[in-house]
Amino acid sequence: MQRAWSAVRRVWVDRRARLVRTSRPDQGMTTSEYAVGTIAACAFAAVLYKVVTSGAVLSALQSLIKDALDAKF
Repeated sequence: MQRAWSAVRRVWVDRRARLVRTSRPDQGMTTSEYAVGTIAACAFAAVLYKVVTSGAVLSALQSLIKDALDAKF
């Protein structure tokens, strides 16, 4: 019985080692993934630029800076 388990274990270890050898890790993004990521980043930057340069945000920033400069110590 011990020999049978030993043989089963040896087969299991050999198969596991072969799987580890043949499987390859993720090598990173492909060119299409870089393209999609770049387009998404540019779109996010454009939206952020529009929000920051909008009238409401500009007036809020100016008010914040004015209040900070007029603070009494």
